[in-house]
Amino acid sequence: MIDWSRVSELYEDFGEDEFSEIIDVFLEEGVEGLEQLSFAQSDAQNMAAFHFLKGAALNLGFVELSQICALGETAAREGQDVTLLKAQVLEHLPATCQVLKTQWRQYLVGSS
Repeated sequence: MIDWSRVSELYEDFGEDEFSEIIDVFLEEGVEGLEQLSFAQSDAQNMAAFHFLKGAALNLGFVELSQICALGETAAREGQDVTLLKAQVLEHLPATCQVLKTQWRQYLVGSS
């Protein structure tokens, strides 16, 4: 679900206070990305929303979510139905964000 080694890299690079801010910014951007994906009507809009969310997910170590977004981006580019992939992202992103938000200290600070 989450690549904790990637999260650890960010934590080590930025420290606890800035890392906490990174999480907050990601959560805000995630909500915006979900809205874009929810309201996307065309293949191009779907592709752009999946691409945005894929990049954000990779940056924060959300491996599974980034893989779903990559599939969605490809499917949208090829004009395929992305309804199921959109539903997966809409379910998966909030759940993954909740895990990160509630458990990052346990994985990183507790292990230091």
